[in-house]
Amino acid sequence: MSNNFKQALAAGRPQIGLWQGLGSPYTAEICAEAGFDWLLFDGEHSPTDIPNLLSQLQAVSGSKSHAVGRPPVDAPWLIKQYLDLGFQTLLIPMVNDADQAAALVRSCRYPPGGIRGVATSRASRWGRNKGYMSGADDDICLLVQVESRQGLDALEAICNVEGVDGVFIGPADLSASLGYPGKAGSPEVIVEIERAIAIIRASGKAAGVLSADVELARHYLELGCLFLAVGTDMGLLVRGTDSLAAQFGRGTGQAPESGGAY
Repeated sequence: MSNNFKQALAAGRPQIGLWQGLGSPYTAEICAEAGFDWLLFDGEHSPTDIPNLLSQLQAVSGSKSHAVGRPPVDAPWLIKQYLDLGFQTLLIPMVNDADQAAALVRSCRYPPGGIRGVATSRASRWGRNKGYMSGADDDICLLVQVESRQGLDALEAICNVEGVDGVFIGPADLSASLGYPGKAGSPEVIVEIERAIAIIRASGKAAGVLSADVELARHYLELGCLFLAVGTDMGLLVRGTDSLAAQFGRGTGQAPESGGAY
């Protein structure tokens, strides 16, 4: 199966996505039917393990939303499991230098170009797709997440790594790293994100970011972001339930402004 998401990025077509942190196949299916181009299944900040990821992938398999997986850590053994489950696109958190990015490329590729283990798995339809191994490397889309001062300092070098398809700026961790914890929408952080987007675009790679602020999200699109997450399932649920409760004099009214910014 070809990777339509990767093809869209290569063609310069913006892809709008939604974060999945609830760990529920049922809510994932609801979100997939909304019409988003991609859904990010988060293994870093959610109650999501490998069996749960499988259930969510199965729930959205009939939709047009492309499934992107985010492992909790940069670990070759875990990346192998995500790929074998059937994820064609991965977003790897906390990438801080070019050497780490190059190692991630190798983790996503079969020998001789990489170190991905060979096995019968869901990705190859349990061996029924006879051409899977010959085309798998070309269809894997590797997105690396830069979310620290160290990563920003190495951004140009990271972008120049062959096999990296896109770079995603993580506003929450980046804001903390820059000295503005919990203030991903502050002017000081936005300036750094804008600068990063320009560097990524100049390298020819796809730039990505998350913003649940609609106006800020549109701003990032105007700057040339190609894969943009515009909210989280948890944020939507928090804001929706708080709003409904408030109409009846209930609740705290303390919903997070951004709805979560991973």
